[in-house]
Amino acid sequence: MVDLELGGETPDVAADGVWLACVECRETVAPYDDVVYRCPDCDGLLEVRYADYPTFDDFEGTGVWRYADALPLEEGVSIQEGNTPLYTVPEIEAGVDVADVRVKHEGMNPTGAFKDRGMTVGVKVAERLGVGRLACASTGNTSAALACYGARADTEVLVLLPAGKVAAGKIAQAALHGARILEVDGNFDACLDVVAELAERGEAYLLNSINPFRLEGQKTIGLEILEQSRAATGEWPDRIVLPVGNAGNTAALYKCFRELVEAGEMDEDEMPALTGVQAEGAAPMVEAVREGNDEVRRWENVETRATAIRIGNPVNAPKALPGVRATGGTAVAVTDDEITDAQRALARDGVGVEPASAASVAGLRKLSEQGEIGSDEQVVCLTTGHLLKDPDAAAAAGGDTTDVPADADGVLDAL
Repeated sequence: MVDLELGGETPDVAADGVWLACVECRETVAPYDDVVYRCPDCDGLLEVRYADYPTFDDFEGTGVWRYADALPLEEGVSIQEGNTPLYTVPEIEAGVDVADVRVKHEGMNPTGAFKDRGMTVGVKVAERLGVGRLACASTGNTSAALACYGARADTEVLVLLPAGKVAAGKIAQAALHGARILEVDGNFDACLDVVAELAERGEAYLLNSINPFRLEGQKTIGLEILEQSRAATGEWPDRIVLPVGNAGNTAALYKCFRELVEAGEMDEDEMPALTGVQAEGAAPMVEAVREGNDEVRRWENVETRATAIRIGNPVNAPKALPGVRATGGTAVAVTDDEITDAQRALARDGVGVEPASAASVAGLRKLSEQGEIGSDEQVVCLTTGHLLKDPDAAAAAGGDTTDVPADADGVLDAL
């Protein structure tokens, strides 16, 4: 049974008030003595735990490292990640029956996706551990971020991608930043199986979201949403709607809220309802939530044009499912056409995102139509990647071009 309770005595294995704890058996592990991703006793997922949890008064500065007191290190390998905008979206808000809608656009990070928040922490931990090669499996955004931050840290990067299934913009980023790119004959989950085996053999340091340090950086999304929402509306949001691939952000946001409760900054009933959205062709988390299952059933065959969430075995489900339920959230599946419609709607409000990002807005629309979201709710939709991550999808979602002669009359005739 998953145990996500914080608090308790600081174990002897802690370093500077930081340690790792298994969410299954509560075994504690030293954070920096050895490279470890799962519990050595039961193979459960690990979480970073702290002797003390900060309040909002402890934070200063900007970006991810504004929240250094809530992170395992005082500084990271940084390229000014975080501090992404919280946009109003008037057209989208007018089309749903809720009190207020904002969009937290993580595509405004340095490499164009939320993954940078995890890499600024994870790559710095890798430096402390003294590893020589970083690695990940990726649907694209993870590889781009790891390649970029690995380059900044002057460390070799290996990425495994599902052949023919990754958007061109993301491959270009990883290549330009100097990663060694291997295209695997299989889907993302097969790539993760392979790279995890390489990590277990000591061939590389794994920086997928199974790495607990990566999720520490991602939890700063939640801290920013809370601070920005309160500054904009005077209140914390009632609900956060987010795309779900490997469920890392869902797990990270829930951890953010639990830590604020532990610090006395938030009551449990104030935690925003975490609401996950997946594409219909890749919806194992939705299946588990809707059926009331304690575990996610791996989908071997997944397909959606939202490539960033084309994942059939979300590794962080054991952390994420309790978060959805404890916060009073839910999960919903949307069609690819609904995702594209939401992408166009975001564009009309001036927010350019890749397809997977638009899943959050598509999910909000569907849940509003179904009456599963209250009309008095303040909602934040998380968009995770920039429009230019997948230019082919953006072009397909946009309007057609028109050929005209090279003179003003020809242009006016076309208009």
